Amino acid sequence: MILSVLSALAEPTRFAAIRLLADGDEHCVCELMQALGATQSRMSRHMQVLRQAGLVIDRRDAQWVRYRINRICRQASQLFSKRFAKLKLNRKGAWHDHGDTRCGPSS
Repeated sequence: MILSVLSALAEPTRFAAIRLLADGDEHCVCELMQALGATQSRMSRHMQVLRQAGLVIDRRDAQWVRYRINRICRQASQLFSKRFAKLKLNRKGAWHDHGDTRCGPSS
């Protein structure tokens, strides 16, 4: 299970979606699409991966699908979000902490 969770969070769009859902509210997939600049099919695929990893719960509301963070994962996601808030993607798609001098100079 931990491998599927880490794999799901390793992708930047999915990690950003979890950070948005960490507020504890339900969010329509259209809200997530707009906030993250993703197409509907791309966002749905990302949310499917997060759901399969047990990180989010979905609920169908007429034609909309609404997502919320799994209650069990909420506290952990808040800790991750605080720690990784400074992380940015470098040009190679790897995470880089610009505030941590141990990472070396920025790309």
